Amino acid sequence: MITILVDGIAYGMLLFVLAAGLAVTLGLMNFVNLAHGAFAMAGGYVTVVLVNRVGIPFFAGLPIAFLVSAAIGFVFERTLYVHVYSKNPLDQVLFTIGLVFMSVAAVDYVMGSSQVFVQIPNYLKGQFDVFGISIGRYRLLIIVLCGLLTVALQFILAKTRFGSRLRAAVDDSRVARGLGINVNWIFALTFAFGSGLAGLGGALGAEILGLDPTFPLKFMIYFLIVVTVGGTSSITGPFLASLLLGICDVAGKYYVPSLGAFVIYTIMIVVLIWRPQGLFSRVGSR
Repeated sequence: MITILVDGIAYGMLLFVLAAGLAVTLGLMNFVNLAHGAFAMAGGYVTVVLVNRVGIPFFAGLPIAFLVSAAIGFVFERTLYVHVYSKNPLDQVLFTIGLVFMSVAAVDYVMGSSQVFVQIPNYLKGQFDVFGISIGRYRLLIIVLCGLLTVALQFILAKTRFGSRLRAAVDDSRVARGLGINVNWIFALTFAFGSGLAGLGGALGAEILGLDPTFPLKFMIYFLIVVTVGGTSSITGPFLASLLLGICDVAGKYYVPSLGAFVIYTIMIVVLIWRPQGLFSRVGSR
């Protein structure tokens, strides 16, 4: 039971890091970015190439995956996304889902269609026993790293000058510009940071989830469920939703494998009937 709980927490933490960027862009920037998983896939493949083929240490590959994904997100935001911000949600959905299929085709052409996993160090493989309870070493690492990332993200958004400027730009971009805030660069950096988080999540999840060109499509629904169930008014909602969904998904697939895949959808339906705006109601808009 405890082992399943730990695995569920690790999976939930990983889901949060993967979906946190979408929570920021959708909740704070009011932009529907269904191509979020493509940036996670980019980070995962960067790590696979660097670690498996080039031989760079795993922990050195993680920040590189973040930076590469953030750079890709920054370029895409400045050249493509910036022209779609003012469009209606349907246009944003069609635009970003088109990017998803383009990324799937490009990765399939370059990397092939076979599923790959990142090679983690030997000391992160296997399990260790604590009072007779088996805990996976890599799962524990994910819990620690993702927990630190969650605290850092919450601090950046709530306590720093950048976070206050971002909230001001979201609440009233015209007034923010009048106060000298460069709204365009604030949104560009925010989008890049969210893309970097997705890439880091893809790098960490490459050993557990595996990577193939359909990654953005397979996990798109998970990202959307995290944001929908958690709400978009803060980071707290998606974080709690990720833990809830991660634990229930792992437990459901373990105890009722024939119905395990439907557990998270049942939770989503129940939560949205109870709280249509998610666990935390959304406030403010761009």
